[in-house]
Amino acid sequence: MTTSNKLQIIGIAGTNGAGKDTVGELLAEHYGYLFVSVTELLRAEARRRGLPVEREVLRTISAEWRRELGLGVLVDKAFAEYQVGDYKGLALASLRNPGEADRVHSLGGTVLWIDADQRVRYDRVQTNAYARGRASEDNKTFEQFQTEEAAEMQSLGGDAATLDMAAVKAKADIFIDNTGEDLAVFKKDVEGRLGLPSGS
Repeated sequence: MTTSNKLQIIGIAGTNGAGKDTVGELLAEHYGYLFVSVTELLRAEARRRGLPVEREVLRTISAEWRRELGLGVLVDKAFAEYQVGDYKGLALASLRNPGEADRVHSLGGTVLWIDADQRVRYDRVQTNAYARGRASEDNKTFEQFQTEEAAEMQSLGGDAATLDMAAVKAKADIFIDNTGEDLAVFKKDVEGRLGLPSGS
């Protein structure tokens, strides 16, 4: 399988505030990819149920869907959208369960892990909360941010349907650090690591 075929589907994973959506938007705006935020799918479901859009609620819904429809259900939902459109590729964020990474790989795709210094990420989340329409969801202290992240890094009680970001990281193919403040440098790094033509 050629690299270009392998990169038609890119599963984007990583820590909160690392830049996952930035990568998805880059691929959509400059390379003709469909960008699907699986987190937005969960937010929409929470609103449909009349539930508060909070990380704990989203975790509960995602685990429920995985138990009912399989560990790769969120990838499958994104892939269904991709199949009915005219796109050069599919970028989906954010993979938070190893079954999602496995599903991306089974479709011939690549898993990208993005990370950055935790304090830098927290500051980004706080700065962008209003612009992204997540003021209530992201209004956390640094300690709450750390606690939530720790809870999402490991599965709960051995339940395979819950979040396990450490296991996703272990399955990633490409790793990028986004601690720096220069967005152009970050985007160029992403293009280079994914083998995309810069400035397309």
